[in-house]
Amino acid sequence: MKKFLKIISNKYVIATVLFVVVIVFLDEYNLMVTGRVKRQVDGLHEEERALREAIVTDSLNAAALRDNLDAKEHYGRENYYMKRQNEDIFVIK
Repeated sequence: MKKFLKIISNKYVIATVLFVVVIVFLDEYNLMVTGRVKRQVDGLHEEERALREAIVTDSLNAAALRDNLDAKEHYGRENYYMKRQNEDIFVIK
């Protein structure tokens, strides 16, 4: 027990323990806040990747619509329910 008290009362041990407590809990940018921010950044990187993929897909679709009359007609029929004259459209959901 005396040896344990001697180790705990050592000024280097006390300074190290205080340093660890400050870094882990009390500092403005402690480890918990840093972990939360890291998770947010990872989520934002994932969202950025998904948006970049969507941009590539939309760019390809826009190029196809710009160049191809049949693609324009297909897009208009599917998304805006456009029809030709004397034609009926039935939407089944």
